[in-house]
Amino acid sequence: MAPNTSEDHALAGHTVPPPSRREEILAFVVLAVLIWPILAVGVVGGYGFLVWMFQLIYGPPGPPAH
Repeated sequence: MAPNTSEDHALAGHTVPPPSRREEILAFVVLAVLIWPILAVGVVGGYGFLVWMFQLIYGPPGPPAH
């Protein structure tokens, strides 16, 4: 690990300004339009794949065939 320098101590008290309204709107649009729909499709598709694989191994639901 690198030793602490005087620059590290000077930056330690630095605060990050709050995001601007434009940055917040851009972050919302990226989340709402890109990330969440892709994540939702992935979750539903993953669940469907899991059910499909389960049924390949254990058979379809319903009463057992005689």
